[in-house]
Amino acid sequence: MQGHVAMLAFSVLVAGSFSLGALAAPHVSPSAMNAVRFLIAAIIVGSVAAATTGIPRSALRAPWRYPLLGGIFAIYFVLMFEGLKTASAVSTSAVFTLTPVMSALAGWVLLRQITTPRMALALAIGAAGALWVIFRADLNALLQMQIGRGEAIFFWGCLAHAIYTPLVAKLNRGEPPVVFTFGTLVAGWLVLSAYAWPDILSTDWMALPPIVWITLAYVSVIASATTFTLLQFATLHLPSAKVMAYTYFTPTWVIVWEIALGHEVPPLLVLSGVGLTIVALVLLLKDEG
Repeated sequence: MQGHVAMLAFSVLVAGSFSLGALAAPHVSPSAMNAVRFLIAAIIVGSVAAATTGIPRSALRAPWRYPLLGGIFAIYFVLMFEGLKTASAVSTSAVFTLTPVMSALAGWVLLRQITTPRMALALAIGAAGALWVIFRADLNALLQMQIGRGEAIFFWGCLAHAIYTPLVAKLNRGEPPVVFTFGTLVAGWLVLSAYAWPDILSTDWMALPPIVWITLAYVSVIASATTFTLLQFATLHLPSAKVMAYTYFTPTWVIVWEIALGHEVPPLLVLSGVGLTIVALVLLLKDEG
C-alpha cells in the first residue's frame, strides 16, 4: 500500500513538470538546466539522508551503479525538455504513458518479472489511449505515423526511464531509498555537467525569465528530489509494470495543471484517449486472483 501511495503522489508531482517545463523549455538549454536541477536535488536529498538514515560506507560498494543510473535518468530529463520545445504538455505526457509497456519488457529482461495476460491487456489499452492522444485523435495521422518531432524525441527519453525502473531494483544492495537516490543524483549531476559544460558556461543565467527559475525550483525540489525518492521506494515494493502503471494518471493530472494555468483544454475526442489510460491503470492495479 505504501508503494501505491508513493506512486500516486509521483504521478501528481510529475505532471506539474510537463506543464511548467513547456513554458520554460524555449528559454534555456535542456542539458544546462537539468545539470543545475540535479545539483540542487542532490543537495536536498543528501541533507535529508544525512539527517535521517545517514550515509553508510556500504553505500559506496560497486560505485559504478550510480553513474549508470544517473546517466540514464539524465537522458530522460534532457530529452523531456527538448521534446517540450515543440510538443504540448498533454501530448508529451501521453508519450510518457507508453513507459509501462517498455518497463514491462525491461522488467522481464532484467528481473524476469512476468506480465500476466490481464496486465498485458491493460498495457495494450493504455498504449492505445496514449497513441490516440499523441496523434490528436487523427486516424489518418496515426495510420501514416505522422508523429510530431517533440513527441518522437521524448519517446527515447521514456525508453531510458523504462530501463531505469527495473535497474533500480536490480542494482540496489539494501541501501535506503534516500541514500540510493542521493548517489544517483550526484552521479547524474557529474555525468550531465561533463556533457553540458559548454551550455552551462554560455547561458546568461541572470537574464533568464522568471518562469525558468520557477520551473527550476519546482523540478529540482518536487519533480527531482521528491519523485526520485518516491520512485526508488516504490520500485523496491512493487513490480516494475505496476510502478509504471501510475504514469497512466499523468495526462489527467497534466490537464488539471493546464486548466489551473489558464491554458486551452484538448478537444473531447482527444480526451477519450486519456479515458483509456485510466481504464488501463485500474486493470494494472487490480490484484491477481
